[in-house]
Amino acid sequence: MRTLRRIGIAAGLMLGVSIPALNAVASEPTVPPEPATFPAEGKIHYVARDSILEFKALPEYHEPDWVTEKYVKTGKLPPLKDRLPKEPLVFKTANMPDGIGVYGDTMRHVIGGRPEGWNYGAGQTQGWGGIDIALSECLTRTAPLFQVDAKDTEPLPNLAKSWEWSKDGHKLTMHLIEGAKWSDGVPFNADDVMFYWDDEVVDPNVSPLNGATPETFGVGTTLKKIDDYTVEWTFKEAFPRQYLYAMAYGTFCPGPSHILKPQHPKYSKNTYDQFKNAFPPEFMNMPVMGAWVPVEYRPDDIIVMRRNPYYWKVDEKGNQLPYLNELQYKLSTWADRDVQAVAGSGDFSNLEQPENFVASLKRAAEKNAPARLAFGPRLIGYNLRFNFSANGWGNPDERGQALRELNRNEDFRKAVTMALNRKALGDSLVKGPFTAIYPGGFSSGTSFYDRKSTVYYPFDLEGAKAELAKAGLKDTDGDGFVNFPAGTAGGKNVEIVVLVNNDYTTDKSLAEGVVAQMEKLGLRIVLNGVNGTQRDAAEYSGRFDWLIRRNDTELTSVVQNTEQLAPVGPKTSWNHRAPESGEVDLMPFEKDLVDIVNKFVSTQDNDQRASLMKDFQKISTEHVYNVGLTEYPGALIVNKRFSNIPQGTPIFMFNWAEDSIIRERVFVAADKQGKYELFPQELPGKPGEKGPMD
Repeated sequence: MRTLRRIGIAAGLMLGVSIPALNAVASEPTVPPEPATFPAEGKIHYVARDSILEFKALPEYHEPDWVTEKYVKTGKLPPLKDRLPKEPLVFKTANMPDGIGVYGDTMRHVIGGRPEGWNYGAGQTQGWGGIDIALSECLTRTAPLFQVDAKDTEPLPNLAKSWEWSKDGHKLTMHLIEGAKWSDGVPFNADDVMFYWDDEVVDPNVSPLNGATPETFGVGTTLKKIDDYTVEWTFKEAFPRQYLYAMAYGTFCPGPSHILKPQHPKYSKNTYDQFKNAFPPEFMNMPVMGAWVPVEYRPDDIIVMRRNPYYWKVDEKGNQLPYLNELQYKLSTWADRDVQAVAGSGDFSNLEQPENFVASLKRAAEKNAPARLAFGPRLIGYNLRFNFSANGWGNPDERGQALRELNRNEDFRKAVTMALNRKALGDSLVKGPFTAIYPGGFSSGTSFYDRKSTVYYPFDLEGAKAELAKAGLKDTDGDGFVNFPAGTAGGKNVEIVVLVNNDYTTDKSLAEGVVAQMEKLGLRIVLNGVNGTQRDAAEYSGRFDWLIRRNDTELTSVVQNTEQLAPVGPKTSWNHRAPESGEVDLMPFEKDLVDIVNKFVSTQDNDQRASLMKDFQKISTEHVYNVGLTEYPGALIVNKRFSNIPQGTPIFMFNWAEDSIIRERVFVAADKQGKYELFPQELPGKPGEKGPMD
């Protein structure tokens, strides 16, 4: 029945279209124009991958004196050597821009998000802005790879200290760090890894925060425990090293199974909703493997995190990390984050809102400016994505189903992309050499971008209207908006609901620009502007017609989360997933994209990988797989008192800059330290207790 219905709708969409309209010739596709040069872009100092860290035992270890005096000597903590693993992760001095650091001070963040709770693996956001990155440690780590040559970018070891492949390449044995402990002193081991896999990733009733699914690690992939510190992956493909990237933030960051497991429905009488919400924001001292632990939460005010006394990383002199004692997150707005970082009342910001670029540059240029500002490449892009599922994902009504049929019509997609004046969209955000024409596909700042393989449909409103007519749409009631054909969705106006994140000014500004430009085409756009958590819930459940989404890692680094480039599995794509029972209804060109992604994942030939991604870029942009809106660079704003900030750090490439700068080794020189700590000389308390341990 559904197949017949789809045929009926498709036929209906062709009714009433004149022969001249069908034969109208639109502007010829071309390559995108060269972007303006941007002299403020910072240059990255490239290093060898193995120059960043290693695992080894050191002759002696050190910690802040106050920890020893106040906690170890009073019996509240075991000696440091008993809290560290057998072979800690050691950051190498040569890779630290300013060398070995000193203890003390805090980093003051400002964020616009609000925490749902501490159950990351069950889908709860901690408010973003670097909070989850500070709490979570993952099997591998990719953020620092921005400074590693592209041919040497296998992920760094982390919770998995080493791994080896079987001879046939189908099995990967991972060795976990031995003797590391959660922040409450409970040992970390393979049980934590297996709980995350079996009871969160594989369990269809649980959706980890950053969208990990079994297919994230390859269709048919399995994972099993060998012993307390060894796990074994089995893949269908041979040597799929690509999945090592998926084992980094944010898709394989296990939580404390000794805390989570008793609340899981499989092991309790809880519902899945009760499991997800078992650890609300008020639940303090949640055990983490990260460098800092949440000890204070005041709604709409602040989150405070204190140093983890069991953190398992050190510098080459044996100093336990982190150097900074405290992280603070003032709960404000994303725009306020930039303002406070530039003013010096905040310490760190990813300047990603172009509306703030000019004012921030002027302030940073002043001699007494407290913060330095460094731009990176154009890696921030926004695109418009269509819901391509025509077989039930999100349970659309008649109008929604008809819209999805339109989304799958290439003439319709071409009409949309040709009706967008991208220069006007960019200029509406910021004037100057910041924004660039972005047709869609890969960000121009990634090493896999190839301009000649990028198909760009120039702005041509009349040509767009001709494409709309070819798709079977015309204004039958004379109100300026095209209608569905008679017999489809009641012949009403084609009304499209666009999902947009209300947390960001840029998202809303671009959405409003799309509304205005689509109105000139004859499409009526209704914005569904919601906050980030509601937006995520709507997107993951397929309850949208279109959505505006900022480019993710697969479009910026390509080698990370590559499976999200296409529907290689039922839940890998952001905008084309299968319903609960069924398969992804791939369009012919999507099958080609899936094939390219699978080949990319399975090969380690760099030349072939580059060639495959050229093919991907051409097919995806030619068929308008997503509609690019604009792209621009981001800038890192950091207070001048901080040391060990790598030159040229992008605000987003493999991960956000909070992780790229490796915060656990960032420090403040003794003569520059301020009295910003809210809980000086205090450590995290027991899980669930209020506040830190005094």
